[in-house]
Order: sequence, then structure tokens, then C-alpha cells
Amino acid sequence: MTRLTALAALLVAAGVVASPISQGEENVIRLGLIGLDTSHVIHFTKYLNDPANETGCKVIAAYPGGSPDIPASANRLEGFTKQLRDEHGIEIVDSIEELCTKVDGVLLESVDGRPHLEQVRPVLAAKKPVFIDKPVAGSLADAVEIYRLAKEAGVPCWSSSTWRFTHHVREVREGKVGDVITCLAYGPCSIEPHHPDLYWYGIHTVETLFAIMGPGCETVTRTTSGPVDVVVGQWKNGQIGIFRGGRHSHSGEGFLVFGSKGIYRGGQPGGYPMLLKEIVQFFKTGNVPVQPEETLEMFAFMSAADESKARNGAPVSIESVLQKARAEVDARSRKSQQRGVPVLTGIGKLDCKPTRS
Repeated sequence: MTRLTALAALLVAAGVVASPISQGEENVIRLGLIGLDTSHVIHFTKYLNDPANETGCKVIAAYPGGSPDIPASANRLEGFTKQLRDEHGIEIVDSIEELCTKVDGVLLESVDGRPHLEQVRPVLAAKKPVFIDKPVAGSLADAVEIYRLAKEAGVPCWSSSTWRFTHHVREVREGKVGDVITCLAYGPCSIEPHHPDLYWYGIHTVETLFAIMGPGCETVTRTTSGPVDVVVGQWKNGQIGIFRGGRHSHSGEGFLVFGSKGIYRGGQPGGYPMLLKEIVQFFKTGNVPVQPEETLEMFAFMSAADESKARNGAPVSIESVLQKARAEVDARSRKSQQRGVPVLTGIGKLDCKPTRS
């Protein structure tokens, strides 16, 4: 096959998208951006659209979005939108629905996690595979609902921080120190008042912790002292995972792993290319590199940390916060049904399992 991948071919055959544009003799998967209030949209577009990287993907259109009550969004939206339009030739559209008519896949990049649920609804309705940048949502309930809707739609969907795919993390995952017994991951943890504490920037370090430990955390305990948070997770197999987040200028970034065959220290995380390579493979194959269950457990870890703080450091179970979030999603669904409003419209069954060429 050419670079018209198995996933793209499936979508074309299903009549969901038109055939990809051509770039020379190569077929290109057309991508759209939602949320132009983060520097990621510039870095991602530069990498994906650079012919030297031979990604087989190209960002062609974008919807600005933006959150006026978050300075990190409102103060950057206009500049990044102008840069994409004027320097990179990206078409700026007026709605997500319009965006979905022009592209084969979507990168949901809004820096604010709160609108992600509503922004992803028309993407799933249009059956477009989607990568959702961190945080996947502004609440655990929203995250649960996003993945539920994606599963019902049969549309591949995933989320991750760049820190998951660093060389150092990969070495540990490949057995550099044997079985992981304890991991201490540390990094900056600035707080944004509209999000649970760790969702905003601490998520990078949480992603590192889970990339190394894997899923299976059962209870969470949080201690806060001044500008420092320490969250200890107890895993079901006896492992202990420790998050340390700092809101000062010398927080550092990295991790320390105690394994059955030695000790490993990982340093500064790498840049965007490692994540972008995973994103490219996702749009080519339809395979998600991070399973929804692991991402939801990460967000349950962070939500449980907030609850532990509110309870003066008492242990909080992951399952308890997940149950609460699922109950909230079920209540929303019942309320929508009572009003006669469908939770998600325009969805048909789509088998996104790729066929290998």
C-alpha cells in the first residue's frame, strides 16, 4: 500500500472521508487542529508538515476555540492562530463540524481540558480518529464519558503527555533494571484553578510514573507542604509509585527507579518528535499506543490525590473515585434521555481494526 493507510482506506471505503490529497506521488492523511491556544499546535504542524520527516500526514485546517477565563489560553490564541494561517498556510474554519468535513483525523489541542468533551462530540459523530492532548478532560467524569462515547462510536481515541515516550522511560520498560519495585517521579506542578491540582502540569510527571509502573494502582495518599506535593500510590502487586510535584524554580524533571536488577535515574524529558511519531503511527494504523483504561486510572490517581488532600492525607481508593465518576456520567445520560436529547448524534458502527499490508 501507499501511505493511504489501512485506517484511512477503511474510512474512505465507509464513505466517511474523501480520498486524501496528493503530495507528489504520495497520499497524505489530512489532519485538523482544534484549539489554537497552545504552542503544541505550532510544533506539531512544523513537524508533521515538514517533507523531510516523511510523516505521510499534513495539517491542513484548524478551529481556534479558546477559553477567555484562562490567561494561558486567551493571551496566546490570536498569536498562534495568525502564525498558523500566515506562516504555515493552515485554513482557519468557523466550526468543528466544518473542520471534520475537510480532514481524515483530528488533533484536539485545546490547552483547557474543560471543553474537550463538547469539542470531541462532533469529531466522534463524524467518525474521525482523534488524539486528545493533555489533559484529556477537565474532570474524571468527563474523561470517562469521552472514552465511553468513543467506544460506542467505534472511533479510535487516545491521549498522552510527551513524557511517556522518552528514551529513558523506554529503557526501563524494556527491562533495564528488571522488575520495577519503586518509582519516584518528579517535576513541576503549577496549578490552574479551574482544574484539579495535578491535571494542569503535574500530569506530565504522573504520565511518567504510570508509563514506568503500568496500571494497577489501588490507593492514593497525598501530603502537601508549602509549594511541594507528594502523592504515594500503592499498586496491587506490592509496588510503590511516588509523585513529587513542586511549584518553585528548582523542581527539576525526571525519575528514579529501584528495580530487581539495579537502580536507574532518568533525566530531562525529550522533545515532541517521539510523541509525534506515535501520533503518526496512530493515524496510519488506527492502533492506540495508550489504552483508555490506563489513562482513566491516571486521572483517577490525580482525582484521588485531591480527595486525599481534602481528607488531611487519608488514603483514597482508585476504584472509589472511578465509581463516583461513572455514577455522574450515568446520571447525565439519564437526564439527557429524560429531556429527549440524544447524548451523541450521527454515530454509526465503524470497525477500526486495521488490516496490515
